[in-house]
Amino acid sequence: MFGLFKSTPYRDPQLGALVRARGHWRGSITVSAGSTVPLALSGTRTGPDALALQAAREVATRYPQWHPTIESALFEHVRPYVEARAPGDLPPPREPVPSIEIPRQVWPHVSLAFVSVTPLDGVLTTELGYTTVWDEEHTLGARFQAGRFIELCGSVLPA
Repeated sequence: MFGLFKSTPYRDPQLGALVRARGHWRGSITVSAGSTVPLALSGTRTGPDALALQAAREVATRYPQWHPTIESALFEHVRPYVEARAPGDLPPPREPVPSIEIPRQVWPHVSLAFVSVTPLDGVLTTELGYTTVWDEEHTLGARFQAGRFIELCGSVLPA
C-alpha cells in the first residue's frame, strides 16, 4: 500500500541515481579525487529541483575555487577553539588538538561528511558539511549561494 506514495528513482547523467527519502533526493557526489560523500537535493515527489541539480553538478568544478575560502573559514573556527582548550575550559578531546598555525594545515584534521543543495531562508544554498578533530560535537557547514561563500555555520545537520 505504501508503495503507491513512493517516488520513482531519478537518474542524472553526472550525479547518477537519486532516490527520494526523508523529504530530499539522495545519492552521492564526488567532490574531489577520493572524496565521495552523501548528497541531498531539494525537489518535489516527481523529481529533484532543476536548479538544485545544476548547483550539485557544479560542486566538483567549483570546489578548487572554494577550497581556499573554506580552509580560511575552518582556520578561523579552530583558533578560538584551541585557545579555549588551552586553559582547560572544555573537557579534553578524544584526540589532542592539532597544532594548526596556517590555514592550509586544517585539511588533515577535517573530513567532508556531506553535500546538500537546498533552500535556506528561501535561497538555494549549497552546503558542504565537515567533521573536525577539534570540534567532535559539531558538523561545520560551509555555505555557498550562487557560487559565493556566505558563512561557515558552526553546527549543522545533514539534510
